[in-house]
Amino acid sequence: MTAVLPIVEPTVAEVEQPLLVAEIARVRQLLEAYRDGTTAPPVEREPAGFEAAIDRLARLFGLSEFERQLVLLAAAVELDGGVAALVAELNGGDPRPTFGLGLAVLPFGHWDALAPGSPLRRWRILELEPGATLASRPLRLAERVLHWLTGIDVLDETLEGIVHLGEDIPLAPSQARLAEKLALTTAAAGAPTVVLIDGEDAAALLGVAQALAVSLGRLPLVLSASALPPLGPELAAFARLVDREAILSQALPVLDARDGDAAAAALVDELETPVVAVVGDVLPRFAGRVALHRTVDLPTPGEACGLWSKALGVARTAELSGQVEEIAQHFRLGAAAIDAVARELTATTRDESEFPKLLKRLCRERSRVGLEGLAERVDPAARWDDLVLPPAHTELLHEIVCHVRHRTQVYERWGFGARTTRGLGVTALFAGESGTGKTLAAEVIAGELGLDLYRIDLAATVSKYIGETEKNLRRVFETAEAGGGVLLFDEADALFGKRGEVKDGHDRYANLEIAYLLQRMESYRGLAILTTNLRSNVDRAFLRRLRFVVQFPFPDPAQRAEIWRRTFPAATPVDGIDPDVLARLATSGGSIRAIALSAAFAAAEDGGAVKPAHVLQAARAEYAKAERPLTDAETEGIA
Repeated sequence: MTAVLPIVEPTVAEVEQPLLVAEIARVRQLLEAYRDGTTAPPVEREPAGFEAAIDRLARLFGLSEFERQLVLLAAAVELDGGVAALVAELNGGDPRPTFGLGLAVLPFGHWDALAPGSPLRRWRILELEPGATLASRPLRLAERVLHWLTGIDVLDETLEGIVHLGEDIPLAPSQARLAEKLALTTAAAGAPTVVLIDGEDAAALLGVAQALAVSLGRLPLVLSASALPPLGPELAAFARLVDREAILSQALPVLDARDGDAAAAALVDELETPVVAVVGDVLPRFAGRVALHRTVDLPTPGEACGLWSKALGVARTAELSGQVEEIAQHFRLGAAAIDAVARELTATTRDESEFPKLLKRLCRERSRVGLEGLAERVDPAARWDDLVLPPAHTELLHEIVCHVRHRTQVYERWGFGARTTRGLGVTALFAGESGTGKTLAAEVIAGELGLDLYRIDLAATVSKYIGETEKNLRRVFETAEAGGGVLLFDEADALFGKRGEVKDGHDRYANLEIAYLLQRMESYRGLAILTTNLRSNVDRAFLRRLRFVVQFPFPDPAQRAEIWRRTFPAATPVDGIDPDVLARLATSGGSIRAIALSAAFAAAEDGGAVKPAHVLQAARAEYAKAERPLTDAETEGIA
């Protein structure tokens, strides 16, 4: 049986080569005729069935027949040794063709072919090397154009380090639709356009810009604004090379200008091709262009569920359906981040039982954000067993977890989120005396949800300068939303206090800060926990906007005994410690833990187990800090 060989399509270079060889042979004939003083035979071009590269070059850049022949002369010298020898013979030994030789040899010659504004000079197709006169200056074909004529389409090496071809970036369906609609608008604009793209999904900004280029039938050509040449002639020359590359490759420049460099705006003004610019918070202005502005949002939780299903696979997603919804709500990740997490998870997970835990950890690390200077990130270590509260209070804390965990189901699938965009987050106030477990409870909730806990530094957030506090708070809320963290405003009455009567400008701006907080709390989509020692100090408008208010009680003797039982780790040696007796110390859980820690250090110094005497010594020091007397009733039976 005869094997059927597969049909191998010829490469572009293989298709272009015979045509270019024929054109170079025609140039050789012209040179030989000029040398011999004869007339070259007329040009007879057989139809090739497609547009040759040299003809496409002439059409794209508007070259005349003489300019086209000049390009072929310069290419022939580079590609054919016989032509180079002929040119050297006619040039007195120099194999480089000159403009004067081209005027003498090639038909339809005209002097303005190398004028500064001519296509050959403007688009840097031919470069003039030094010479005494214009006619005697040697010509050199740009290497990028030479490769292009031979069918080798590679990026101009003079653009390396600044320009690169776009890479595939995963997009959410809504982002892909945005790119398609924007392509239709851009094509219909007619005039030179610049498309400005910004938004919170940083990874998708370039993806949408590149998808826009593809929708227009263009190749995305990504430029880094931070690597651009300085303003002036260098930038202008660079712009011409980018324009030439856009024409040769049928590309659309995509300028990454998120750093807001002045050179980026100047480059757009220099370019003649349409441009897509990925920008930051400040939108640059461009002269003489139609500006189209679009914002790329992160995928909604519902859309993120679909992205997770695609990335993880249907079977695995079905096993983790509840957790996938929870992750989609907690961590506002883009399509690229979801794809990266799924690939890392598949590559690193060996034990399927570890899959859910590792999935949440990877998401937390991927979405982790920087709030340096405004907040302290706390890795939650506390668990439910560390809390000693009345059953009703513990149940209320579990309800907070429930509201956070099932937001996607209620808001997205059951439609509650479509009715309003405000109040979709979960906010809670933990009130009670110092040491009653408010901060510990916040840590327990964050740990249960698998989220980072950010303790807001009020000293760094609140500023005496007008407007700075609002800027800091805006950064806190927006960053926390993007990272899926839990915000903890410890001692929140300092920031969420009551609004007062306006007596001067300071009072008015203080009230404006509180009003801004009220609005931002309503629009915040994450979990925010406020703690205060004095609930009465918190503005009533805040209380109305809080979904949960938990009053942490001072522990009674039974609760204090339970706290004492859980305070000493199992590895700590104890001798004669009776939790029921220690419960007579009328102190909070936080103070109990402080006393136990000090007692442990004292016992370590003595070289033995923790004894009641160590606890009593530590209790005296703790009471002295609070300027409270330690009564006989409290110390009875301890030592």
